[in-house]
Amino acid sequence: MRLLFRFSSIGWQRHLYGYLIRHYKAPKPAAPPSPPTPPKPPKKPQKFNFHGIVWEDPYSWMSNLGDKVAMRHMDVYMEQEEKHTEAVMSETECLQSKLQSEMASRMAFELSTPPLRWGPWLYYRRVEEGKQYPVLCRRLASLHEEFISHKSPSAGFDFASGKKIEQKLLDYNQEAERFGGYAFEELSEISPNHQFLAYTMYDKDNDYFKLSVRNLNSGSLCSKPKADRVSNLAWAKDGQALLYVVTDQKKRPYRIYYSVIGSTDDDVLLLEESDENVHINIRHTKDFRFVTVNSFSSTSSKVFLINAADPLSGMTLVWESDARVHCIIEHHRGCLYLFTDAPKGGQSVDYHYLLCSELDSFSNPIKWNEVFIDDQDLIVEDVDFSDKYLALIVREGKNFRLCSLSLPLPSGKGAVKLRELEPQFLSLPKHVCQISPGPNYDHFSSIMRFTISSPVMPDAVVDYDLATGKWNIIQQQNILHDRTRILYGTASASINRYSSNSKFSNSANVNIEDDNLWNELSEFYACEQYDVPSFDGNLVPLTVVFSRNNKPEDQKPGILHGHGTYGELLDKRWRSEMKSLLDRGWVIAYADVRGGGGYGKKWHHDGRRIKKHNSINDYISCAKFLIERDIVHENKLAGWGYSAGGLLVASAINRSPELFRAAVLKVPFLDATNTLLHPILPLMPYDYEEFGYPGDLDDFLAIREYSPYDNIQKDVLYPSVLISSSFNTRFGVWESAKWVARVRDLAIYDPKRPILLNLTIDLVEENRYLHCKESALEAAFLLKMMES
Repeated sequence: MRLLFRFSSIGWQRHLYGYLIRHYKAPKPAAPPSPPTPPKPPKKPQKFNFHGIVWEDPYSWMSNLGDKVAMRHMDVYMEQEEKHTEAVMSETECLQSKLQSEMASRMAFELSTPPLRWGPWLYYRRVEEGKQYPVLCRRLASLHEEFISHKSPSAGFDFASGKKIEQKLLDYNQEAERFGGYAFEELSEISPNHQFLAYTMYDKDNDYFKLSVRNLNSGSLCSKPKADRVSNLAWAKDGQALLYVVTDQKKRPYRIYYSVIGSTDDDVLLLEESDENVHINIRHTKDFRFVTVNSFSSTSSKVFLINAADPLSGMTLVWESDARVHCIIEHHRGCLYLFTDAPKGGQSVDYHYLLCSELDSFSNPIKWNEVFIDDQDLIVEDVDFSDKYLALIVREGKNFRLCSLSLPLPSGKGAVKLRELEPQFLSLPKHVCQISPGPNYDHFSSIMRFTISSPVMPDAVVDYDLATGKWNIIQQQNILHDRTRILYGTASASINRYSSNSKFSNSANVNIEDDNLWNELSEFYACEQYDVPSFDGNLVPLTVVFSRNNKPEDQKPGILHGHGTYGELLDKRWRSEMKSLLDRGWVIAYADVRGGGGYGKKWHHDGRRIKKHNSINDYISCAKFLIERDIVHENKLAGWGYSAGGLLVASAINRSPELFRAAVLKVPFLDATNTLLHPILPLMPYDYEEFGYPGDLDDFLAIREYSPYDNIQKDVLYPSVLISSSFNTRFGVWESAKWVARVRDLAIYDPKRPILLNLTIDLVEENRYLHCKESALEAAFLLKMMES
């Protein structure tokens, strides 16, 4: 019976199981969570009328900083935007952490800047363990010729002699305590006698820079001068006196003061410029013989000289022009040299040139003569003087080069071609996109410092001996080994890296032997350059960087960078955070659109004011080129713009939203009409010269045509956009907030193409890990948008 019962039990179970199988209904799968709903700020339409043109702005209240109710609404709205961005990006948290770890591992871990020799001293900054900000230090080169590495646990201590050889000049961590936990320095000048340090720190609460002078022997602050709103400074009387410029409430530099260090007398007002259209700045010549005063407006430029040995003796006018131009004056053994782009004979020129004048008597009228004959094949971009040599950064076609000449230059021959003087050229790696001169304070040294930049090479800091032609890479990150190579002085660990022979090289090409001396990445990442025809036939330089591991059949995503403003060079330097995207098959492209720098003055002027549309169309042409040539997949192109570059990219999106799948805009300029008409933060003359004067009808119509906020298309699908902004930026967070709200109002809503506003904290240059976190968020956003 037990066995029968057991079999019956099994049969019953099978019967029940079969019944359940036949009548089982699978539960419905859980519905995926609905995408986060974007916040909707309140609308308070306000009408505007200018030049007879009427328009309505539903979000103008966001910029009404004096309205407490509006600002409370703004606070609530910003918090909603922050939570919305976090919700949309929540599924990428693991990816963000991975990207941040990748990027952090590639960061340059040098804790000290390369020491810069000036006279008997080596000056440098280093970061102490556990501190956020660096310390400015110096040591006498005679006490220890070989600079001790910052990696030493007792930096600044000489074990051989048992003596402390380092002097701390300024601890910026202590400065942060003075300024509410925030340390940002704009100006820093050691006096020529090495006894004082004049510097300006940003006072966050008052929104200006505050001048302090520190006695380097005692380490204490001097009782005077102390001044607010300081924009420029220059030493005089061999470091016993200081000249400084202060700004008015609109941040216009308008007064020059003279102060004797240690004196109890009041600072002397040397100049006050009452014309609200005129700005002034000062600088000392490299030999500290003179202080130059530049006075400029939108229609004029003047340069005055002050005798640094006797600043109260007055100012002498040495140069003037009926246009706002760039002009720098240097003094060398009784000769004045003027580097400028001023018009010649009433005709505008497209380049800088060098003038010279003998200074027989300080009061005599100045007669200027050209040094070099114009040569469009070799254009001088920048100059730097020492006591015996002249260093020149030149552009040959699209290639930047570095060369030198012995001083004094031949006299009595008149202007000559630069090549006739047989300049000695430094061998450089391929694809150099920028050469930046260092401080080069030591006027009597033959060694000058430069930073060499390339899209496929980490920045290399190079000391270039103009006397021997030898050059030494003193600091360059080795990305391939995720570590930093730092070479100091004549330390035994350093390797002297000279050009192919002991003399200078006149060749524009770098041979294989030289090529291996630079930490180049061209073996792993390709750099290609194109000339892209724009809408009007102008050729726009386009630089493309990608991993050599990319397969031709890959559907490659890409980023197109652009700026095109102020005549500034587009930043095409290698950025280690981009390696995370390059190694994932991304293409990084740079469009050198009109309005930017590097291709002459006309290139800049053809992209500003009523010609700003050229910049935008150039950028769109480059975007189309990338897609049509299959360099980037047609649905995987992202735009990237910073500050005024954000205006460029946003305007391009308005005109051709179908070209872009995503965009990253960092602290962008988006509300051009209102910002130029009603500036909340003071604007400078060059801002209006760049974007247009609203009072001029043609300029105003052009502003209305390109302003991103005023030209959002209705019922059109826009790309995904991530905007990063902050309350403490030149282009306020309200511009970003207004643009985000209006795009959501007008464009087609697609949760797979979110419009996000990310509020950043105040990032300081030294806090690189926070920069790394922001970069990881941007990369995760782009990866997410391209995969969706």
